[in-house]
Amino acid sequence: MPTPSLPRRAAAWSALTLAGTVFLGGPAVAAPPGADGDVRIYVVGTAAAAHLNQPKVCRFYLGAVNFDLNQRITWTIAPQPATVTGTSLSGSLTLPTGTATSANLVLPGGRYRLTWTIVGVAGSGKQKVVKIDCPITPGGPNGGPPAGAGGMARTEAFTPVVGAAAVGLAATGTAVWLRLRRRSHGAA
Repeated sequence: MPTPSLPRRAAAWSALTLAGTVFLGGPAVAAPPGADGDVRIYVVGTAAAAHLNQPKVCRFYLGAVNFDLNQRITWTIAPQPATVTGTSLSGSLTLPTGTATSANLVLPGGRYRLTWTIVGVAGSGKQKVVKIDCPITPGGPNGGPPAGAGGMARTEAFTPVVGAAAVGLAATGTAVWLRLRRRSHGAA
């Protein structure tokens, strides 16, 4: 005897409604009104339109994105852990279109905390950690050659695009494998 589909449909709609409420209501609770933007860290030479956040850099700049029109943010980059003699940077960005970039910045190697607040918006303080790591000999090999081969690949050769392509290839391969694995009678 088949099970009535009405209770299953009602349960599915309830689950979808609850999930939609959680996902759509979450961002409104997380950020105060007007504080929905982000400040990203870019390696010098990377376009801000790439929408990357590169937390390990040498020479870098800040990119403010997704802010409301005509907002202004103040930012500080301080060493972590905080030291009296550590180098800190600070400044502000005016965002007439909701986006802006800073000038190129340089700091001595180490861990730093980027903190920014939106002027006039209470509770808008956000932060992220950045590691400054400049090679001692730019362009030199990264370690010695392994036995029987050339030098090791530099970390700069591995970009987020390569990682995204690998994930996409793995997902496509899995989908094809599952599709080919299906039997004609519908059983897995």
